[in-house]
Amino acid sequence: MNRITLEIIIGKILKYKSQLIKGNVVAVLSTLMVVAIPLLIPMLVDELLLDKEKIIVAFIQEHIVETTLGGYVLIVLFVTLLLRIGGFILSIWQTKIFLTISKKVSYFLRITLLKHLKTVSLKEYEMLKSGSIASKLITDINTIDTFIGATVSKFIISVLTLLFTAVVLLVIDWQLAIFILLTNPLVVFLTAKLSRNVGKLKKEENLATEKFQSALVDSLDIFSQIRATNKEDYFFDKIQLCAKELREREIAFGYKSEAAMRLSFLVFLSGYELFRAVSILFVAYGSLSIGLMMAIFSYLWVMAAPTQDIINFQYALKNAKEAIKRLNEILDMHQEKRIPNSPNPFDKPLTIEVKNLSFAYNKRENILNNISLSIKEHQNIALVGASGSGKTTLANILVGFYPHESGEIFYNGINSDEIDLRVIREHIYLILQNPKLFHDTLRFNLTLGKECSDKAIYEALEIAQLSTIVEKLDKGLDTIVGREGIKLSGGQRQRVAIARMILANPSMVILDESTSALDIQTESRLFANLAPFMQHKTFITIAHRLSTIQSADYIYVLEHGEIIDHGTPHELMHKEGYFSAMG
Repeated sequence: MNRITLEIIIGKILKYKSQLIKGNVVAVLSTLMVVAIPLLIPMLVDELLLDKEKIIVAFIQEHIVETTLGGYVLIVLFVTLLLRIGGFILSIWQTKIFLTISKKVSYFLRITLLKHLKTVSLKEYEMLKSGSIASKLITDINTIDTFIGATVSKFIISVLTLLFTAVVLLVIDWQLAIFILLTNPLVVFLTAKLSRNVGKLKKEENLATEKFQSALVDSLDIFSQIRATNKEDYFFDKIQLCAKELREREIAFGYKSEAAMRLSFLVFLSGYELFRAVSILFVAYGSLSIGLMMAIFSYLWVMAAPTQDIINFQYALKNAKEAIKRLNEILDMHQEKRIPNSPNPFDKPLTIEVKNLSFAYNKRENILNNISLSIKEHQNIALVGASGSGKTTLANILVGFYPHESGEIFYNGINSDEIDLRVIREHIYLILQNPKLFHDTLRFNLTLGKECSDKAIYEALEIAQLSTIVEKLDKGLDTIVGREGIKLSGGQRQRVAIARMILANPSMVILDESTSALDIQTESRLFANLAPFMQHKTFITIAHRLSTIQSADYIYVLEHGEIIDHGTPHELMHKEGYFSAMG
């Protein structure tokens, strides 16, 4: 997938042309209403107190009413307040327009990342921390959102305010205006120098946030194991260290970025005082009136906020660029293949051929070495071997979780490389030793959103030896199972996963130690119940207990990633080796 760039984000913003035009028109109107305000009362000072040329007074006399000095002041004050209120309303409207655009762009970014994550290979997922992903999808996108919604909208009004102010200053006194307008850019240049390290500080703060979230989420995910081993202090001390690092990064970014911005503002204020001093000289030795000098003082202050907003724009832009870099770390992750018009070899009884299959996690040491095996239709196969022998890895490759390094897999004679992985997983169901359950109802954990009747669900529960347990629950299928199914025992969670598989009704089933938490009697009844359902399906069982695999048609024994023996249970039981030792 294409990486996110600032140009892509700008292009996305430009798609909302009508809203952008409306927002900019509103910005112009808002600025026009506000920019005249500093000129009104100072001109009135010249006209009423210093007997200068009557412009405002003459307009009031001609179009409104001829009144006293106090009346003129009240009318101008009323107009000034009206303009301020109008400018305020228009600025809020403009902010809403840009905020709406920013939220749409943020939504686009989140959906883009989520679509990519949906197809990221499991091998990549296993190297991730969930807190890291959450940090990027929330914190970094919020940084970009703030840049578009708040900073850019202010930037437009700020630029317009400075432009209109420049025009007014040129009309008041072009020489003084040129001095101010030529000197003011130096402020922006100096502040750009001061902003260089802010982006780096923000990146360090975001990394610390990600580290803290990852430590917190990882610990909460295995909290029951932490408590069972009495390791709360150890793990929460680690979280506390991450929180401490986050605090230090937040302090560093907070005060240093604030110091940089305040120093930038100090530079502006120094320029402001210089301009005021020069204005007094223009009154003393030039044609500038006291009223217009007051107006210039006001305009200098009017320029303060827009100048600061332009300064802040530089900081926000650097922060947004750092956020984009972090979002691209997700988009750089390798995706699973997608094959349009993929063949479906699972529309008939399934046979599987594995030829010379090898696999390595890190390219250095193979987990599987030159594996070859054959599975006939409706055959019950068992994979046995010591822990780490490669059984689970082989199962993961068969369902397409991991890409094999070399070798071939054929489903009904069709090479797996030609089949879309979604088609494979739709028909091959892998049940893991520790199935994950959602913090939701038992019904949802069984159906995963699929439409199933209560009758079908209870039939699956009956096969999985769970129906009587569910019937005793106060809310039955609508019982909330808790975080990762904590309200259920390990054996019950395994049977929920088996019932889920029954409802999915796949062509082939792989049980990877999926009954390890059951006692032998319960396991035996479960397999007896499953037998009619599995009669016309291909079946692979991975187990360490002889009782689990004694009904297998054929057995493969793995050791150090290689098949060291294979045969029927009867053949292997009469051979000296791993399988006979299980008995």
